[in-house]
Amino acid sequence: MRLLVVGRLSGQLASAVKMAMAHGAKVSHVERGDQATEQLRRGQGADLLMVDYRVDIAALIAANEAERIHVPVVACGVDADARDAANAIRAGAKEFIPLPPEADLIAAVLAAVADDERPLVSADPSMQAVIKLADQVARSEASILITGESGVGKEVMARYLHTHSRRADRPFISVNCAAIPDNLLESELFGHEKGAFTGAVARRIGKFEEADGGTLLLDEISEMDARLQAKLLRALQERVIDRVGGTRPVKVDIRVIATSNRDLARAVSEGTFREDLLYRLNVVNLRLPSLRERPGDIAVLADHFIRKYAEANGVPVRPLSSPAREALARHRWPGNVRELENAMHRAVLLATGVEIDVEAIRLPDGQPLWGLTGATPAVVGVVGHAAQAAETVTRAFVGQTVAEMEKALILDTLKHCLGNRTHAANILGISIRTLRNKLNEYAQEGLDIPAPQSGIAGGLAAAG
Repeated sequence: MRLLVVGRLSGQLASAVKMAMAHGAKVSHVERGDQATEQLRRGQGADLLMVDYRVDIAALIAANEAERIHVPVVACGVDADARDAANAIRAGAKEFIPLPPEADLIAAVLAAVADDERPLVSADPSMQAVIKLADQVARSEASILITGESGVGKEVMARYLHTHSRRADRPFISVNCAAIPDNLLESELFGHEKGAFTGAVARRIGKFEEADGGTLLLDEISEMDARLQAKLLRALQERVIDRVGGTRPVKVDIRVIATSNRDLARAVSEGTFREDLLYRLNVVNLRLPSLRERPGDIAVLADHFIRKYAEANGVPVRPLSSPAREALARHRWPGNVRELENAMHRAVLLATGVEIDVEAIRLPDGQPLWGLTGATPAVVGVVGHAAQAAETVTRAFVGQTVAEMEKALILDTLKHCLGNRTHAANILGISIRTLRNKLNEYAQEGLDIPAPQSGIAGGLAAAG
């Protein structure tokens, strides 16, 4: 945990810093918001900013976002009233910590941030075999490629490898190659010099330098542009990088872990991924089985998520009923662990009895889980309704062009995935870049494109 404190280091704020350090946080300090942004720009990263409420929090967050730096902010202060706290939250702070601090509150805030790393929970033999292999290679310097369907926990495994490596006390930096446009990804990875392009107002340290001494995770690497693949290959082979607009190579000492939910060997044969880069990344391959391939994990993961979200929402920890456990075991979980987690989050909030029964477990569109598992006779009605709907859809396609059918299929799939581009691309069997280009075309035509939703908000909106 890397904590950056922003504000004048008064006695009370210093006490909060000492408490954070006692809980294992590595703390650095600056007095002004612009100094915080500059420190982050230089690659001295942070997992959390603790900011005095008298600092212009909105300006600090805006300056960070202009540099594509996204670090959560917690406001704090002495003698702050309710209005001050509310203003800090409105400015973008996630929480407000009154000073003098309480040790339990500091610990809870740090634990909430650290929880983003997510523990690796498993009991199924197929997953245990993967974990055993991970333990064997964790302390090596080998590049590792983690593959598997979307939602199986590839980033969780990457963090597990880092925490069990010899670099565990150094930074773990993650970059989602699919989420950053190609024209920005090079700067994000390798950094840039002042004046390298329009808007480059100062030197920016990239993720390679920020991860120096630690681990760099390249998430969804299959979506990286071919030109950047060549630059990445050089960085991996020679352990040097070139900042955009730079004149001198910069040495880096990192271990690279990459993930992909696509078949990279097939991408090589199609000419969209470099074969030499695949060999460099794939020294060890960890394939994570889908949740339906590891049924022994469903119950233990469900129990873990129930405890997690009951505590987060301040509600009692209710056990799963036997019918609920049977329904969970029968479901196919196309969204894997991520889908199970969201389902359990909803169930924790929707349950009303002493147990979490099957009625509380719902899909993202609000439909009950038992309607798709055969847990009740209602499945007959569901199948009949599905057949009727399929016939209606088929008739609706008659007379349409292929382009119109493709557009309808893409938008319907994106809507079904609650706007999640990665999930939709996986279902459609296309790359995230192809999907993004199609959506840009549709947006230019004036069509409404479903925005990404997350967590419980999307599920409850659908359920309501």
